[in-house]
Amino acid sequence: MALPTRNEVSDDLKWDLSRVFKNDQEWEQEYKQVAQEIKNLSKFKGTLAKSGKDLYEGITAILAVNRRLEKVYVYATMSSDVDTSNNHYLGFVAKAQSLANQMSAAIAFVDPEILSIPEETLAKFMQDEPRLENYRHRLEQITQKRPHTLPANEEKIIADAGDAMGTSANTFNVLTNSDMEYGYVQDEDGEMVQLSDGLYSLLIQSQDRNVRKNAFDVMYASYGQFENSLASTLSGEVKAHNFNARVHKYNSAREAALSENSVPTAVYDTLIKEVNSHLDLLHRYVALRKKILGLKDLQMYDMYVPLTGKPVLSYNFEEAKAEARKALAPLGEDYLKHVDYIFNNRVIDVVENQNKVTGAYSGGAYDTDPYELLNWEDNLDSLYTLVHETGHSVHSWYTRNTQPYVYGDYPIFVAEIASTTNENILTEYFLDKITDPKTRAFVLNHYLDSFKGTLFRQTQFAEFEQFIHETDANGQPLTADVLDEFYGNLNQRYYGDSVEPGGEIAMEWSRIPHFYYNFYVYQYATGFAAATALANKVVHGTEQERDAYINFLKSGSSDYPTEIMKRAGVDMTRADYLRDAFDTFEKRLNEFEKIVDELNAEK
Repeated sequence: MALPTRNEVSDDLKWDLSRVFKNDQEWEQEYKQVAQEIKNLSKFKGTLAKSGKDLYEGITAILAVNRRLEKVYVYATMSSDVDTSNNHYLGFVAKAQSLANQMSAAIAFVDPEILSIPEETLAKFMQDEPRLENYRHRLEQITQKRPHTLPANEEKIIADAGDAMGTSANTFNVLTNSDMEYGYVQDEDGEMVQLSDGLYSLLIQSQDRNVRKNAFDVMYASYGQFENSLASTLSGEVKAHNFNARVHKYNSAREAALSENSVPTAVYDTLIKEVNSHLDLLHRYVALRKKILGLKDLQMYDMYVPLTGKPVLSYNFEEAKAEARKALAPLGEDYLKHVDYIFNNRVIDVVENQNKVTGAYSGGAYDTDPYELLNWEDNLDSLYTLVHETGHSVHSWYTRNTQPYVYGDYPIFVAEIASTTNENILTEYFLDKITDPKTRAFVLNHYLDSFKGTLFRQTQFAEFEQFIHETDANGQPLTADVLDEFYGNLNQRYYGDSVEPGGEIAMEWSRIPHFYYNFYVYQYATGFAAATALANKVVHGTEQERDAYINFLKSGSSDYPTEIMKRAGVDMTRADYLRDAFDTFEKRLNEFEKIVDELNAEK
């Protein structure tokens, strides 16, 4: 059974982008106007250091153009994401990306000019021009970069190279989402179906071992054909990261990436250290999986099948929306009001269709709805994905409607906390209402798998990402063989002796798009751990603790992320929140083991 084409999907399951731009013609007009406005920004070059008034007017004008550019970019990319074979919208994306690079080049002078202002003079500017108070935190963020900012003409050269530097990531996206064709596999009903990323995630959970093995083999056979090409695209992206870090005088690409959110590298190091010190819990869970499945040779394609058999909880999209709303009730009526809007106003693109990008995300711009892209399957994972992305979306709504544009977005570091808190609240909801042992075991298994796939797996990815950047920085080529060897060994260390060594899993790096995101994945792991603490506060805490969480959602980028988190009640500069998460994992693993033993004893 082939996937539907885009035209075959009903409108009520598609997002409505006409609220961003009425049509393509309106987008074209705005594109041209923004392009002209970007050219006009050159008049501010050389003025920012003259006076407080000049500084305020320059920053304000630049932000206004960037605000319009965001809508242009969002419309183009979201129009293309639902059908990456549509050359018309691929053209829009290329134009939007080029425009974004032109914007970067046009404003490359801003940070160097601001950094040229002596500290005492900047303080006087703030005093002379009270309106600059709105930009105080933003100016602090810029001046912190003083040791890492090049002269304006050099920053412009680097910005002009943006198109070229992004080629590897673009090639990976087109190759894996459009050009690469997967083979056919038998589903559980014995029908031949064409594999896709969405279907793969479903079949890999099949109770029929042959089904999940065949899906695994076909998936990696598809990527294996392009393994050397994918090693080249990944290497190119890593080289771009290392180049930017090196020329900006950072010690590493990791340090440069984390500095964007003012996150100390100690947070990254603490994560890897704590996860490695708790790998015995993962090994214990994997050994339990092998025992329950009754397998002599546990393979990586056995890692996702529910241990309690066929899922007892499944939802179509309408049922999932109703269940999600009930689960999120502890967040309060105001939160639910925004959930209702998102669920009922065509801001979600629901089903998988041919050439649609894989996975899920929440997007949009400051002046648009917070749109969500899904690839829906009628299972529990999709319900979790829905509440996850809705966590992002409500976070976006609160931020955009509370903060001025300059602080109207939030660092990725805290973004994953908001979404994963929702996932943890959903788990709490299920464990609070379910008493049937079999159903409860299924929910516990789902939680343990989520923990494995987020805190453990994303930290594994973080270790790999650090390795590839350090390897390239040391002048060693990132060939497919090098990547396979390291990734295969890393995977074995994480999952332990209960899993058979070797196999195609060593190629998994080739299909992970997040490795092109420049030290992004670690934030899934830190976010999941912090979300455990916040969910406990929301569900079991006081009204004040819930309000502190809602205020966190409203904070945007108005302060440093670790400070925002401290006000929400979690200090991420310490290891405590990670250890609390592992305590929760162990507690639920203990309960799961007990229920499984009791159910087996009844047989």
